[in-house]
Amino acid sequence: MATKDKIEVRDLTKQDIELVADYWLTSDRDFLMSMGVDLHKLPTREGLTHMLLSQIQTPDPEKASLALILEINGIPAGHCNVNPIRYGQDATMHLHIWHSKNRKKGLGTSMVLKSLPVFFDRLDLQILWCEPYALNPAPNKTLETIGFEFIKKYVTVPGAINFEQEVNRYKLIKETFEKIKYTSTGGIQ
Repeated sequence: MATKDKIEVRDLTKQDIELVADYWLTSDRDFLMSMGVDLHKLPTREGLTHMLLSQIQTPDPEKASLALILEINGIPAGHCNVNPIRYGQDATMHLHIWHSKNRKKGLGTSMVLKSLPVFFDRLDLQILWCEPYALNPAPNKTLETIGFEFIKKYVTVPGAINFEQEVNRYKLIKETFEKIKYTSTGGIQ
């Protein structure tokens, strides 16, 4: 990531649906498996399209999922989403950088830091969870860098498209998020 790159997150739009579907359906199989994805559980393009359209059209308090698109200099490059959501309580976060050329550059950290205010404020969250595959070092490093609290390592099927795997469970509470927001911006936004 060049220091002059403009990194932003924004809501998922209808125009992004094909990009998100392409990420899931055309990414390298080994890469997907390294994230803990069971290739046999991936939805069809039609299924992804229906789910994402529904997300866009549903009011925040009723959403099962909320996705934000990462843009680098105005070009979509990844997504950060939460699902499931218990509005006013908690949600589980997932983060994805779409192209290998953008990985291992600190973009995941920037994306999460920019996504946290949206998730906490719009969904009125008290707790944000994240359970990355224990054998996938990138998201684990990102969460630790940001200040998520490591809770435990355990075996589970963390999501609808995953195989049974060992995950690291992390937690970020609202009070800690407020401190992160304050220190990462040099003051209150």
